[in-house]
Amino acid sequence: MFVGLLLAGAATLVTPADRQSPRLDTAPVSRNLTAGQMFALADAATARGNIALAETIYRAMLADSSRDVRLEARYRLAKLESARGNLSRAAVLLREILDERPDTPSVRLELARILDRMGDSDGALRQLRAAQAGGLPPAVARLVDRYSEALRAQRPFGATIEVGLAPDSNINRATRSDTLGTVFGDFDISKQGRAKSGVGVALYGQTYRRLPLSPKASLLVRLTSSADLYPESRFNDVSADLAAGPEIASGSDRLQFEVGATQRWFGQKPFVRLARTSATLSHQLGRRSLLRLSGTAALVDNQMNDLQDGKSYSVQADLERAMSATTGVAGTVGFDRQSLNDAGYSTSNWRAGLTGWRDFGRLTITAGADVARLHADDRLLLFPRRREDRYWRFSAAATFRRLQFRGFAPVVRVSVERNRSSIELYDYRRTRTEIGIVRAF
Repeated sequence: MFVGLLLAGAATLVTPADRQSPRLDTAPVSRNLTAGQMFALADAATARGNIALAETIYRAMLADSSRDVRLEARYRLAKLESARGNLSRAAVLLREILDERPDTPSVRLELARILDRMGDSDGALRQLRAAQAGGLPPAVARLVDRYSEALRAQRPFGATIEVGLAPDSNINRATRSDTLGTVFGDFDISKQGRAKSGVGVALYGQTYRRLPLSPKASLLVRLTSSADLYPESRFNDVSADLAAGPEIASGSDRLQFEVGATQRWFGQKPFVRLARTSATLSHQLGRRSLLRLSGTAALVDNQMNDLQDGKSYSVQADLERAMSATTGVAGTVGFDRQSLNDAGYSTSNWRAGLTGWRDFGRLTITAGADVARLHADDRLLLFPRRREDRYWRFSAAATFRRLQFRGFAPVVRVSVERNRSSIELYDYRRTRTEIGIVRAF
C-alpha cells in the first residue's frame, strides 16, 4: 500500500550533496511512500526534534485506506500529544482506537497511564480491569498488576465538573394527590404542595488536594458541590460538602478515613446540616473486580424542623467487575438508619442496585435499576398509619463519543422513579432527563 504526501518544505528529504549543488529545477518533489517509510520518516523527524513534521505525517496517515495504518498513526499521534502535555487530546485519540479495537491491551495501558496523570485514578483502574477481562499473556498481566499498585500513589491535585440541562416531571418530589389523609379526615393539598415540573440546570463539581504523610499514607482534602437550579428559585436544591482524612495503601488495598461537614439549601434557604465521619475500604478481587465497603455516622441538624434532628448511620457494599473489554457490571447493597428526635421521622431503609454498561463502537450505553424499602419506627400524630415506602428506579444513559468536541462528548440520561408510600405526602412519580457533556474518554 502507498501513501502520498506532498512536502512543500522538501529540504527534509534532500541530501547534503544536493544542498551543495545548485540546481535549476527547484520545484517541490512529490514521492509515493509506503506506510513503513512514512512511519520511518516521522520517527526521523521526531529524533531531530521536528515535532510539527511528525504530527503532519501522522495526521495525513489518518486518511489512509488501511484501518491498521490509521490506528497505528492515531496511537503514535496520541503518544506525541501526551509527550507535549496535551493529555485530553491524547486520551480522546486512544479512546477512538479502543472504540474500533477494544481488545488492544497496549492502548488501554497507555490510556490508563494518561488518566492517572490527569488525576482520574478510578478511571485508570477501570481501564486496567477491562484489559484484564480481555485476556492478557502472563508477562503482560504481571506488568498490569505492578501498574495497578503503582496507581495507589495518587495524583496530588485534581478537579472535575459536569454540566447538564435537566427537564424534570417532579422537581420537588411531591405527591400528585389532591388530598392528604389524616386522623382528622382528608385535607386538601394546595397546588404549591403538589408535584411541579420544570427544566433546570444540573451542576456537579469536585476538587481535591492530597498531601503526603509517608510513602504509603497521605492526607486527602475534598470539596464537593452539586446544584439543581430552576427558573423558580424556591425549588433550587444546592449542597456543598467539605471532607478531610488520611488514605492508607497496603498492597492492592486502600483504606480511607475522613471527617466532613455538609450543608444543603432548598429554595435558597438552609435545609439540612450534617457533621459526619466515614471509612472506606477498597479491595481488589482478582484482576477484574473491585470491592468497596463503606460506613458513615452523622449528626443531623434539620434547620426547618427540630423534630428531624438526630443521628444517622449507613453501611454500603459495592462490587464492580469487568466482564469483557467492552462490558462491565456493578452491584450495590446498603442499609440506612435515621434515629431522630421524633419516632415518626426515624426510619430504617435498605436498598440494592445493579448497573451495567457496554461500548458499541463510539457509543456507550449504561442501564441500571434500584429498589429500596423504608419503614418508620412509629406513626406521626397527624397520620393514621406509620410511614412505609416501596421505591424503585430505572435509568439509562447514552454517551455519543462520535460527536466529541475538544475532548467532550454529549450524554443523554433518562431516569424514571416511583415511590409508593402509605402516606400520600411521600407518594410520588418522577421522570428526569439530563442532556449534558462529559469527557469523551
